[in-house]
Amino acid sequence: MKHILFLLLLGSSLPFLSYSQGLYTPRDFQKAYKKETRSVDGQPGKKYWQNFGRYQISLTALPPDRNIKGTEQIAYINNSPDTLRTLIIRLVLNIHRPGALRYQNARRDYLTPGIQIDKLTVNGSPQTWSENENANTWQPVRLTKPLLPHDSIHLAFDWHYQISLESGREGMIDSTTYFLAYCYPRVSVYDDYNGWDDNEFTDQQEFYNDFNDYNFSITVPRNYLVWATGDLLNPDEVLQPKFAQRLKESMVTDSVIRVATKEDLAAKNITAQNDLNTWRWKADYVSDVTIGLSDHYNWDASSVIVDDATRRRASVQSAYNDKAADFHHMVEFGRHSLDWLSHNWPGIPYPYQKTTIFQGFADMEYPMMVNDGSQQDLNFSRFVAEHEIAHTWFPFYMGINENRFGFMDEGWATTFELLIGRSDLGVERAENFYKLFRVQQWIKDPSQEEDLPIITPANVLRGASYGNNAYGKPSLGYLAVKDLLGDGLFRKCLHGYIERWHGKHPIPWDFFYSFNNISGKNLNWFWTNWYFSNNYIDLAIQKVQAVRTGYSVTIQNIGGYVAPVDVFATYTDGTTESFHQTPAIWKANQKTALITINTKKKIKSLQLKGGIFMDADESNNSWK
Repeated sequence: MKHILFLLLLGSSLPFLSYSQGLYTPRDFQKAYKKETRSVDGQPGKKYWQNFGRYQISLTALPPDRNIKGTEQIAYINNSPDTLRTLIIRLVLNIHRPGALRYQNARRDYLTPGIQIDKLTVNGSPQTWSENENANTWQPVRLTKPLLPHDSIHLAFDWHYQISLESGREGMIDSTTYFLAYCYPRVSVYDDYNGWDDNEFTDQQEFYNDFNDYNFSITVPRNYLVWATGDLLNPDEVLQPKFAQRLKESMVTDSVIRVATKEDLAAKNITAQNDLNTWRWKADYVSDVTIGLSDHYNWDASSVIVDDATRRRASVQSAYNDKAADFHHMVEFGRHSLDWLSHNWPGIPYPYQKTTIFQGFADMEYPMMVNDGSQQDLNFSRFVAEHEIAHTWFPFYMGINENRFGFMDEGWATTFELLIGRSDLGVERAENFYKLFRVQQWIKDPSQEEDLPIITPANVLRGASYGNNAYGKPSLGYLAVKDLLGDGLFRKCLHGYIERWHGKHPIPWDFFYSFNNISGKNLNWFWTNWYFSNNYIDLAIQKVQAVRTGYSVTIQNIGGYVAPVDVFATYTDGTTESFHQTPAIWKANQKTALITINTKKKIKSLQLKGGIFMDADESNNSWK
């Protein structure tokens, strides 16, 4: 009877019992199932919706003047069933204001007055903008006329801001090189489970954006080159013919084309020789747009086939200071990344028309762009680029709420970085680096904050707990379920999840339930163990007994995580053998597993080896 009542409460049907019974679901997400915007089989519900905007943005940047000016028109469409009486406007660059919520101290060069709104109109009517005195990174706009379901509203902003001297995710790279990100007012996400996203943006958390269409331009002085998200619409207007032709050639070749070299830049004849040039761009159905500009950055470009079925190519470009030795190889690194990630893991063709790797300081991803620092070690430089490009699929193609669920994008990028690293460096080197960079700090530190459940909302975490829960721990979880299912079924589940949710806003339960549904297996025991617990990895050999067919080995799970493990046997004749155990050994009993080693030889010693699944206490991993 209680099961029937529970199903009625959620507005669900029988599949809930097979796929989601017993998996903790927060009350706010339960409402989404009741409203049928999400389904317990992991698919978008029959009443799923999300809002959408069309943005027309014009920016002006005149280095070394630090003032950036902009005008913007937004057509915002309310696809929800709700009447909206207030809009939440995101002003991310207010993070630079004195008094803004930050987890780290801000130096003087980081601080600015933030975004200054000079003018606002709503449906053509001027509206007073009351300056926010609390340095918030969002601000409500009360509508004089409510926005009805399936209706639209037109907003127009004039604004300006001062680019920060200290560059992080955005800012001044040098006096004539700027990276402009999150630099325009935007309507925050209004979704089916939380309503308005009014979480404060901090210097630690990342982003949650709707998919919108963008037409945008930036006006800069002559001899300034511009790179941005999307397609450059007017290369023949802003570039001299020779350079426009080089860019065009790069779109259809595997060779690296030096579109603009150090010598070209010194001659100052690359762009049209107007006092000001306006570069125009277009990007459809993306979650954000970003712009880089410089008067002394080299420009390299090439392309790579990312979809064998259609022979579709994606452009790979880089913009960098000639002194950055690693960036002279960056287009090659980018081509390799797009090729490998499209054809191996995740194995979905790169979904956009280009990527640009811009030399900055942040090591940060954006739709179709990467802002990476220069590295002395070429392998590490390639590693960083691969990680940031891997974010294309998560969060940009999938529309993930990184503020709350960083593990849904950083965890996947960390997983893909290991998988491509095995190809780049070999298995041993890649896995040693992964353990050192992603696992060791967590597993060797017994502090309480190291073991908080991965599902804990990221916006309430900081420090080690945030880093572990966003990167290494969830990545190990994804790799563990890959080991559990096998590559073939895991790939089917991953591709099915991406197919269902690309261009939408998946939550963790959409991922869990999609894998359950597509695999035909109830994996809730695994999800609960890895993502909803305070577990860690610590296995021990408890007992070894000789049996008729060989030996039975009892393994104790002290730490709780249902990790795969190899049982490495050394025989008295000096030979060795390894027996791989997937997480399936823990399904019946997550505290103790009994395995059988079928052998006619006599075992001298046994050892548990976790590989990347590092063990917190290895002193109990051996038996003689």
